[in-house]
Amino acid sequence: MYALIEISGTQLKVEKGQQVFVDRLDGDEGANVEFDKVMFIRKDADTVEVGAPLIEGAKVSARIVEHLKGDKVLVFKKKRRKGYQKLNGHRQYLTKVEIQDITA
Repeated sequence: MYALIEISGTQLKVEKGQQVFVDRLDGDEGANVEFDKVMFIRKDADTVEVGAPLIEGAKVSARIVEHLKGDKVLVFKKKRRKGYQKLNGHRQYLTKVEIQDITA
């Protein structure tokens, strides 16, 4: 059983017990959160439920495992023959979430 959900603007395919990284969420570590923007649920090989655009009453419950920072991304800018170089770094704030249950 899996579901397609939207979390802070990104669409994810999630299954029960899976751990995913999403943009930083409000809440403490160990807190439970629910996502109600469910677009698709596949219960078994023959049973699917498709929303238009969302499935009413469907929820995905999860638990916040930890808050962390992602890998460093380097942004390098250069203009040739002008002596201009600039190096910036960026680390995205992330939340690790474990999917507890999918209900339709």
